[in-house]
Formats: sequence, C-alpha cells, structure tokens
Amino acid sequence: MAGSKRGATRASEDETPIGPTGRPYHGFPTPPPLDGHGPARIIALCNQKGGVGKTTTTINLAASLASYGRKVLAVDFDPQGALSAGLGITTHEIPTIYDLLLDSKRDPHDVIVHSRVENLDVIPANIDLSAAEVHLVNEVAREQTLARALRKVTGDYDVVLIDCQPSLGLLTVNALTASHGVVIPLECEFFALRGVAMLIETIDKVRDRLNPTITLDGVLATMYDARTLHSREVLERVVDAFGDDVLETVIGRTVKFPDASVSGMPITEFAPEHAAAQAYLRLARELVARGAVA
Repeated sequence: MAGSKRGATRASEDETPIGPTGRPYHGFPTPPPLDGHGPARIIALCNQKGGVGKTTTTINLAASLASYGRKVLAVDFDPQGALSAGLGITTHEIPTIYDLLLDSKRDPHDVIVHSRVENLDVIPANIDLSAAEVHLVNEVAREQTLARALRKVTGDYDVVLIDCQPSLGLLTVNALTASHGVVIPLECEFFALRGVAMLIETIDKVRDRLNPTITLDGVLATMYDARTLHSREVLERVVDAFGDDVLETVIGRTVKFPDASVSGMPITEFAPEHAAAQAYLRLARELVARGAVA
C-alpha cells in the first residue's frame, strides 16, 4: 500500500519534505504575540475510545499554546481526573468541575487552579464527576450546563481545551455543545478507526440540534510508529477517509509521555528537546495557522 512509503523524507535538496500523512511537511511559523486576550475559542478533544491520547494531547497542546503567549484554560471533563494529575494538581478537598455543573450560582473563577505552567490554568475533576450525568438528567437544557458555566470565564482566555471522557454520553454532549471546534485524537491502530464514524455522527447531531456553529478542527494521528507497516497503513486509511481534515502534525509513540505524566509536567517542560515535545509545539503552530486558535 502507498502508506508503507510514507515518512518524513526528502527526495532531493530542492523538494519539500513529505510527512507521515503523505503531504508536504510544513514548518508553520511561530505565532506572533497577541495584543490582548479573549474571548476564548473553545475546543473539545473528543474520542469515545479510551487510550488514544486525548489527555496527553490536551496537556501538551495547552502547554505549547501557553508557551506561545496564549492564555489557556484546560478543563478536565473526565471523572478519572487524568488531566489534573498530569499537571500535578491534587483534587482532594478543592472545588472541581462537578461543583460548577451542579451549582449554577458558583463563580467558575473559584474553581480555576493555576498550574505550574505560565499562562495555563485548569478546572480540575475527580471521581465525583461520574455522578454528574445522574444529577443533570432532570435539568432544563441539561446539554448546555457546561456552556453556561464557561461563558463567565471565556473573556479571560484565548483558548479553552476540554478533555472529554471516553464516552458519547451527556458529559461529552455538554462539551460539544459548549465548543466552537473539535479535535479528534486518533491512535494509529486498526480498532481506533472503528468508532470514529459514530463520533462524527454525534458531532453532526449536536450541530443539527444544539450547536450549529461547531466545526471539525482536525483529526490528530497519535501513537504513530513509522517502523511498523500497521501504523503506516492505518494512517493512510485515516487520510483517505478525512482528507485535509487530518492534521499534518503526527504524534509519535514514546515512553517519555508516561514519564512526564508521573512528574506532573507537560512533555514540553519535562523533555523540551525531545521529538514528542517538538511535535506538540508544531501542533500548536499548525492550529494557529489553520485559524483554530488565535
């Protein structure tokens, strides 16, 4: 298959290098500084399959955008609380996104935690969030609960990234209803492809019924291993299915990600010279170049 030929290569000195997606591999310029901050564009990182790199991408994309001077709010919207833990935030005995969803009068500024990364704030989550769907089911306009809460803080940030749980339930619908765009992290593995059609269908339903302006900002290939034919063929199928919606940046598989998570740091700070850190910085530049982020 043609996918087996893909890789970051250069045929001659005069040719543009070809990236893993089979398209020209652009460098993307460093984003210029902003004159001011806000209102934020809200992006949900969503895939109902677990283990595809949603949380890793949210953490490292947020840190990368923050390093380019963007004010970023990362919303942990998964009861596992992995984003909070991955940024070294202890969620015991502090208010979380769960409290914000259940108390419409609570000021969301009281729930925001400043991370160790400059320009990056977090609304944390813990296991309490698993009970939120039960509490919200009888609420009026329950799909818009998160949107109402975030509306009060978007003026303070340039981008809000929502780390969704691996499910297409009410919490994920809330995230999609609140968002301007969606990034789908997709593991370069065959079974990761199977549920994407259902996710796209859910996004289409949300666009039709709840949030007519939501767009697909991109499909991000993660856990890519150029040494394996399987990874290359899966990436080829993703490009065939989604075309230009597939982001040029591809995130490789590396043991540095769990090492960084244990340290409570994004990889851009844990190992800033590592190829994975450079890939997330490139992803941030690509999303700015695409207009998904200011």
